[in-house]
Amino acid sequence: MNPIANRAYLTKYKRRVRDPVKLTALLYLREALLEEKFECCLEFIAIAKEFGALDEEIRVLLEDPKRHPQS
Repeated sequence: MNPIANRAYLTKYKRRVRDPVKLTALLYLREALLEEKFECCLEFIAIAKEFGALDEEIRVLLEDPKRHPQS
């Protein structure tokens, strides 16, 4: 077994682990956006980023077409 290939596998697996705090913060962010409680959004974004949320994950929630049914 090649130790370098094995290490790459573990690194790839590690990236897929999801932090429950990050997921909860992203869910709360989505709910706050849908309910238009924008004063809470900054806090949820900060918590999600602290626990490993990517900018793309946050951007997808901010650009959700469900929030703009007229478009």
